[in-house]
Amino acid sequence: MEKTYVGSDECKYCHLEHYDSWKATLHSRMLQDAKANKDVFVVKLDPDKIRADFRKIEKKLKVPPDEIYIPREDEVLYTIGSQWKQRYIVNKNGDLYISPVQYNIETGRFVNYHEHDWDKRPWMLKCGGCHATGVDLASKTLTEPGVGCEACHGPGSHHVALPKTAVFDKRSTIVNPAKLTPGVAVQICGSCHNRGKSTMVKGGGWPVGYKPGKALTSYYNSTSYEAGDKKHVYANEFSKGHHQQYIDWQQSKHYLEGVTCNSCHYVHQLGVPSTRYQTRASGSSQCLSCHPMINNNQAHAIHSFGNCVGCHMPRIAKSAESGDIHSHVFMALLPKDTLANPAIPNSCQTCHEHKDQDLKKLQMRFEALAQLPKPQGKVIGNVGDMGK
Repeated sequence: MEKTYVGSDECKYCHLEHYDSWKATLHSRMLQDAKANKDVFVVKLDPDKIRADFRKIEKKLKVPPDEIYIPREDEVLYTIGSQWKQRYIVNKNGDLYISPVQYNIETGRFVNYHEHDWDKRPWMLKCGGCHATGVDLASKTLTEPGVGCEACHGPGSHHVALPKTAVFDKRSTIVNPAKLTPGVAVQICGSCHNRGKSTMVKGGGWPVGYKPGKALTSYYNSTSYEAGDKKHVYANEFSKGHHQQYIDWQQSKHYLEGVTCNSCHYVHQLGVPSTRYQTRASGSSQCLSCHPMINNNQAHAIHSFGNCVGCHMPRIAKSAESGDIHSHVFMALLPKDTLANPAIPNSCQTCHEHKDQDLKKLQMRFEALAQLPKPQGKVIGNVGDMGK
């Protein structure tokens, strides 16, 4: 019998501490049932306020502000997001669609979302598999809103059917990413923190058919600038768009050295989550746990506060507002990168101190400060010959 999805509520009967920890993560709130819980709305959907905000960005809109569809709260079936932004899913003619209204939480404003073609983009096909668990395109159903336990551990029907005493059989019926090789485990993250096209279903925006432990590339082709995606990727292949961390990471030294998502982030951790981004340590402390001596010389002597994240993970990607999420290539972008291509941002100007400063002067200052000092003392010969 084929394994099926059972939902995270089944898992808590044996794994309550991990279940509680998962509930404190954004995965559990990725998609929320607006019919079951009226409190999932982070803002009131006031048509007057929404249209007033639309008029402020009218020149960017493809539909006049007064003609854009605005859902009533009682029409919304699910909300997407709760930290950076929130979108609203409605039913139209039997299919689910993301309505053309988005609320940006940190700036407190409504913006447009595919206002011209929102009802031509069925949510389950385009996005569903990464917002919900157990999505079935044929039946247009889902097992659980949000990224539940089985999104990373695989369908659990066989696992829950066995008694607790069947210890070894239970282990063989579920995927434990911690017991996979790092290269296989990280593809579970990459199945959603990615952007591209399904190889299995035409028009699919997520890896339809992929299950934890399988090879992601059989189910998904990631996007790239080289392949023509100038909307979501810069010319240097760094990400512009959100949920593309896996694309960035694959270009990094971390990828080459086997440092994966779980090296820095936890998915569920007993106790209270320590940071907004679910990292094992906060800010640059996470970097310094592996790179303790690197911040004392050359370019690292420039900023005495040793902010690794500020330079090596510049905020150049967009979730809700431009520059609100970090690059994951883990490479500082210099002024010379922007001088060579003005469409590519640099780390220096993402900081308010250097935001409006001259790029050529910034590059000159960096080069002057980043060079190694000249050796002092007399020139000596080959030390290997000494004492012979």
